[in-house]
Amino acid sequence: MLRIDDTISLEDWEITEQFVRASGPGGQNVNKVATAVELRFEAARSPSLPGPVKARLKRLAGRRWTKEGAIVIQCDETRSQSRNRDIARERLAELVRKATVVPKRRIKTKPTYGSQQRRLKAKKERGEVKSLRGRVRGDE
Repeated sequence: MLRIDDTISLEDWEITEQFVRASGPGGQNVNKVATAVELRFEAARSPSLPGPVKARLKRLAGRRWTKEGAIVIQCDETRSQSRNRDIARERLAELVRKATVVPKRRIKTKPTYGSQQRRLKAKKERGEVKSLRGRVRGDE
């Protein structure tokens, strides 16, 4: 079981881990040992997550969200299988934690009268400067 916070914890059946061969450092050992982990979390079918959290999680996961509604996290940072597994689980937990935060609603505001006047004054001054850049007419 993976504990996210006081209210959310993910059951073991929701998470599957597959170990594959990793690229990178490790010499000949890299060809023999499957140290990289591919963690798969069935987010869409998860009873642990409420609907709004799932929607935010889908948006946060981006490319890691599959058509079946699963999140796939890959980790091959270290040569240790158990360390990669811990890193992948921590990444999943962090992603779910971010999804639990409800974003603040934006309150529309109007620009103040003074700021509107300052903006218009600056525009007028800028226009006058630009108008002076025109071709100089000689006495004809």
